[in-house]
Amino acid sequence: MTGGVEVVGTAQQRAWVARVLPPVERLEAGMWSVPVPIPDNPLRYTLCYLIPTDDGVVVVDPGWDSPEGWSALEAGLTAAGARAEDVVGIVATHIHPDHHGLSGRLAERSGAWIAMHPEEAATLPERGSREGRSDTMAGWLCGCGASEPEIDELTGPQAWRPDFENMARPDVLLADGDPLPVTGRRVTAVWTPGHTPGHICLLETDARVMLTGDHVLPRITPNIGMTPHQPDSPALATFLDSLDKVARQDEELGGLTALPAHEYRFRGLAARARALQAHHAERCAELLDIVREAGRPTMWEVTARLTWSRPWDEVGRMRIGALAETASHVRYLADRGLLVCDGDPLMGAPQGDETVTVRAVA
Repeated sequence: MTGGVEVVGTAQQRAWVARVLPPVERLEAGMWSVPVPIPDNPLRYTLCYLIPTDDGVVVVDPGWDSPEGWSALEAGLTAAGARAEDVVGIVATHIHPDHHGLSGRLAERSGAWIAMHPEEAATLPERGSREGRSDTMAGWLCGCGASEPEIDELTGPQAWRPDFENMARPDVLLADGDPLPVTGRRVTAVWTPGHTPGHICLLETDARVMLTGDHVLPRITPNIGMTPHQPDSPALATFLDSLDKVARQDEELGGLTALPAHEYRFRGLAARARALQAHHAERCAELLDIVREAGRPTMWEVTARLTWSRPWDEVGRMRIGALAETASHVRYLADRGLLVCDGDPLMGAPQGDETVTVRAVA
């Protein structure tokens, strides 16, 4: 046990360390864990979960849409004694393509309903919106101080990702506390905004498990970002509140087994939630120190000087995610009177040719 977190998925942890896919596993209350690979991504796979019900199988986060992903999902269903045609429902904890990518294909094959939170459904990109979204992102990067070559690299035609387009839309909307529309098992949605506006976890109190999606992972800190496509969501504040929410449920229910979408199963959900809150407090302190030292840096300069999991010149396309996370921390600190933004770092391009800068409150 490290920091109050006890690894339960030991085979998953060994596979994570060895950088290989973990096995398909039968879990508590007859659920199944199915690793679905993510191509060319350091996360390597999504842990999809199969929940048997009296009506058929519910699939949570079916994974990335690729031939290898579909084969892995079918193999997992086979191991659980089911076929794609036995699937009655699909739940997306959120719409990132490593979670929601295969939802449409699986629904078309099985006739299953697709469910997500209403706030998540509202963020689904409009079909054919690539050009407008790219222009908005380029304007935001420019306003935050990125150079023209950086903007072209991050938003040009070569950066287009078709996995974000044409995503399946939901048939069922799950608000906080809503049960899945199935018989023989009560699984309820827990709204946990932060990583995305409509992120949900799934709680089954009888089995004492919570499917945590990307909200709480045993080792990785999920990206908590804000972009011009979601300018009104104070992501960090809502994420910290959502961590309190799942920590309370873990404590009130006497300890839950967390089934995350990446890495491995664990216990100690409340302890991990508190550790994530502490991490973001340290992150805010680091950001304030950078701003005080630099005087009046641009948003891009602040982002480049923050500590990331790899050197800034190796972050690559994830620089957009890094800027988005910086923006969420700047908004959090500005809302608390600790920073002042000259310009608006959370919208599209600022007025005129102004570049957004940040300064500390004396």
